[in-house]
Amino acid sequence: MADSMMSKAATMEIPINSNGDSRNLAEDDSLEQAAKIQWSLREKVGSPAGLRDLQQVMVSGPNLNETSIVSGGYGGTTEGIIPTSSIKGSNMHHASSNSSMTAEEATRGVAVEKFDIMKKWGLNTYKCTKQMISERFGRGSRTVDLELEAQIEVLRETKRKYENVLRLARALTNHFYSMVQTQHALGDTFADLSQKSPELRDEFGYNAETQKLLCKNGETLLGAINFFVSSINTLVNKTMEDTLMTIKMYENARLEFDAYRADLEELNMGPRDAVTMARIETAQQQYQIHKDKYERLRSDVSIKIKFLEENKVKVMHKQLLLFHNAISAYFAGNQQQLEQTLKQFNIKLKPPGADKPSWLEEQ
Repeated sequence: MADSMMSKAATMEIPINSNGDSRNLAEDDSLEQAAKIQWSLREKVGSPAGLRDLQQVMVSGPNLNETSIVSGGYGGTTEGIIPTSSIKGSNMHHASSNSSMTAEEATRGVAVEKFDIMKKWGLNTYKCTKQMISERFGRGSRTVDLELEAQIEVLRETKRKYENVLRLARALTNHFYSMVQTQHALGDTFADLSQKSPELRDEFGYNAETQKLLCKNGETLLGAINFFVSSINTLVNKTMEDTLMTIKMYENARLEFDAYRADLEELNMGPRDAVTMARIETAQQQYQIHKDKYERLRSDVSIKIKFLEENKVKVMHKQLLLFHNAISAYFAGNQQQLEQTLKQFNIKLKPPGADKPSWLEEQ
């Protein structure tokens, strides 16, 4: 049967049209290729190795990764063949392009937002600088709360005076600490001479005991003064400073409020066309925003100054009483009253050598 098929394929004639050309060259080429395939299969099937190859091809089938889509008809040109790998690549290209477009849009949105922030900041800075220069040269008006301004000035003056008290108290602490250390060294020297000078043993012994007692009382007084300095430092550099920071915010808000108020007044004095009316409406909104901010901070400053004054009176009443009682007891030589003063104000003294690092810390 295979011989008959091969004989028919070999004796097949190619019809010629009136012009002497082939009628369908693509179709005839395919027939010739089919005949060659049949001939090669006949030879391979005839051998055992060929039979195994044929079975392997039938079982494994075509490789899906290498399949192609033919866009034309039978016998078309290779231009109509589209590999499936190109379809996958195009889908990945579209996905990557969509993700890149999304990233670009996000970046563009962030840039626009930053530009708007810088634009608003620049406009606000320009208005405030203009208002500040106008006030300095006497051409612009400023909003003044006389009562609050007086309280702020009193607070600043009080802070300057308390800073001077703090500076002098620290100087007293340093000098007194040096004196106590000198007394301690002098007492040790007297005690040593008392042991090495039999003829003056009692005299050196009395002075050594006196210096040691003064040194002990001096350390007690140093504890009271250090507590006094710490409390004044907290009052000046934390409590008062916090109130002054709020005052600074209030003054900035006042400057912004006056700047936008002057801008609104200037626009109201101009023509009333459509563009100007839109600008007036925007300026009115900004004016109201900064007015609310200014009034809120003014209220905060008033409340903080009131609470600060009450806190200052309580703290200074306690600290001044402590300072007076401790100094009086020390110079009067009343050791019991000095110790009682520290107990009254819950001041705990550090034991001798507490400031020195331990053996493990030294290592």
